[in-house]
Amino acid sequence: MQPYQVLILVAAYFAVLILISYFTGRGGSNAEFFKANQQAPWYLVAFGMIGASLSGITFISIPGTVEADSFSYFQVVLGYTLGYAVIGQVLLPLYYKMNLTSIYTYLDTRFGNSSYKTGASFFLLSRVVGASFRLFLVANVLQLVVFDSMGVPYYVTVSITILLIWLYTFKSGIKTIVWTDTLQTFFMLLALGITIYFISEDLGFSLSNLMGYLSESEHSQIFFFEDWKSKDHFVKQFLSGAFIAIVMTGLDQDMMQKNLTCRSLKDAQKNMFWFTIVLVFVNFLFLALGVLLTDYADLNGVTEQKDDLFPAIATSGDLGFAVAVFFILGLIAAAYSSADSALTSLTTSFSIDILDIEKKYDEKKQVRIRKQIHVAISVLLVLVMLAFKYAIADKSVINKLFQFAGYTYGPLLGLYAFGLFTNWKVRDKLVPVIAIAAPVLSYIISLNSLVWFGFEFGFFILILNGFLTFLGLILLRRKHD
Repeated sequence: MQPYQVLILVAAYFAVLILISYFTGRGGSNAEFFKANQQAPWYLVAFGMIGASLSGITFISIPGTVEADSFSYFQVVLGYTLGYAVIGQVLLPLYYKMNLTSIYTYLDTRFGNSSYKTGASFFLLSRVVGASFRLFLVANVLQLVVFDSMGVPYYVTVSITILLIWLYTFKSGIKTIVWTDTLQTFFMLLALGITIYFISEDLGFSLSNLMGYLSESEHSQIFFFEDWKSKDHFVKQFLSGAFIAIVMTGLDQDMMQKNLTCRSLKDAQKNMFWFTIVLVFVNFLFLALGVLLTDYADLNGVTEQKDDLFPAIATSGDLGFAVAVFFILGLIAAAYSSADSALTSLTTSFSIDILDIEKKYDEKKQVRIRKQIHVAISVLLVLVMLAFKYAIADKSVINKLFQFAGYTYGPLLGLYAFGLFTNWKVRDKLVPVIAIAAPVLSYIISLNSLVWFGFEFGFFILILNGFLTFLGLILLRRKHD
């Protein structure tokens, strides 16, 4: 595709998002921004959450893992189903019973202010790093494909990227995002379906024979039971998937803020049920696409691998102009559907959890402060994205930094597990010490696990992190109230 074609495509895409924002954002109250007045249809929330769950990184990376790892990732996806069941039956009833806007308010009620601020702070750190990195990848693609040839500096590209998100979220926040995420999920799934269709035709079989084609592939093995020390062993992957779902959806303000827009607990639970079904199916299709891309690359001499495989084939033009167009649309949709909700949830959490605006100010001043925070968070995302570009040149270091964000969910897992499954109180002011020590110890253990235990933790590190937090909280328990 020519740079001007990509630019027109991106401009048209954001024009539609801003138009949706205009029609959904006429009120602009905090109730709309934070919880959409709890009037969002559950089926729209469920569909939109697919796009938020599958980021731009997932959109590119899952197909690229198939050549080396076959369908082993699907074991993690199967684990998600258990995690989402826990969310629907344990966490959502708690959040609706307490009528929460920020889910971390629970920690204040259960343990105290220090635990509350600790949980919210770990979420803020996770989302700032995660959202910035996802946007960084997309901004890099736009820079290389469009803006470099136009002489536009990278910092301008980044600023425009964030400005566009700010424009369609600043007034009604989550109320707008429920609708924009629905559109963005549609584009992402359309890109997936069109690519599978055209590449299947090129490989000489119809979609009706897709399952048969996959069953004959050497890359379609799902279950791995042989080596229990391997990171791909079924038990590790399945349990890790369950806990990843619990913490990165059920204990994440970004994802739960969408659930809390539903009219009732029953609607929110229906949302989680159908979201789970569709997400499993979509992940399977991304892995199936990985088999097709790998076979296509072998037959056509494509040398790119892993994360470069899907973009290289989709944008080459060999599969047709439609595949290139919808790949760009799907990539942008996957990235921005997670980034826009991150900006809104960061604004919500900082406003309510850190500044306590609901307790300190009247409605008019709350709205004014919330808008200021929304701008400040936008600027922060720009600065972090620039830091990724200019301060960290080694891509592998960036990947390690992004993976490190996963360590911040371990303390949340330990805190909520301790709160839900014990009746003990803790010495609240010492909780931040435990929450910092657990990820540090987990990292040290993970770094040396092969030497010490002959064992690879992989995603399992999250469980270790939460377990260490739980043990630390036991040490902090109070004997008397």
